Amino acid sequence: MTAVDFGRVAGGYARHRAGFPDAFFHRLLAAGHVTPGDRVLDLGTGTGTLARGLARRGCRVTGLDRSAALLAEARRLDGEAGDVRVRYVEGLAEDTGLPEAAFDAVTAGQCWHWFDRPRAAREARRVLRPAGRLVIAHFDSLPLPGSVMEATARLISGHNPGWRLGGTAGLHPEWLTDMATSGFEGIETFSFDVTVRYGHDAWRGRVRASAGVGASLPPDAVARFDAELAALLAAEFPDEPLDIPHRAWAAVGIAPPR
Repeated sequence: MTAVDFGRVAGGYARHRAGFPDAFFHRLLAAGHVTPGDRVLDLGTGTGTLARGLARRGCRVTGLDRSAALLAEARRLDGEAGDVRVRYVEGLAEDTGLPEAAFDAVTAGQCWHWFDRPRAAREARRVLRPAGRLVIAHFDSLPLPGSVMEATARLISGHNPGWRLGGTAGLHPEWLTDMATSGFEGIETFSFDVTVRYGHDAWRGRVRASAGVGASLPPDAVARFDAELAALLAAEFPDEPLDIPHRAWAAVGIAPPR
């Protein structure tokens, strides 16, 4: 696939990408995977949606990302929220530069596939205290037959043939192997489905901010794609709001004793 740079779409990403729903955080805390007061490192934090949600629930969060533009949006959104405090650090998930055994939990939301996964898993284990948790999470729109997402994914593939991320079922069993081979124990998963509502303009903005469009295509190609998406929505999905099925999924592993 063409090189992806989410910094190019940081503003649109912050405005239009749906963050993890409240029910996701409820399940994390109810199961004890993360607890108020925990020191949490959020890898690939992007615009801070996962970091902010955890900070609001009493965690002491450090958000790490390689993109200065995304971190700037995260800080801006935190300022607008006014009720959270997250420490943001520019760096790599595979080599954070942070102290050993410094965190009670490491999270990675919507980003694990962008990392050198074995190295990121080893680094997560290094910065976790014994019995700390690694939480790899996704919140994916589902390309169900006849759905807006299926039609959108087909359009993206036509404009960007190298894009390979459109057929997800929102389940990522390969991440369990990453955990197991890095020594994590007690691995478990959970998932649930929700519907997210978008207007036409918001859906177009959300798709423009995706890896397959604005983060990888040149501006003129993005404009052509967006015009075709607008026409597709008007012709095939004219009613607003659009109900977009999503699946929240997480894998949780426990760091072993040192």
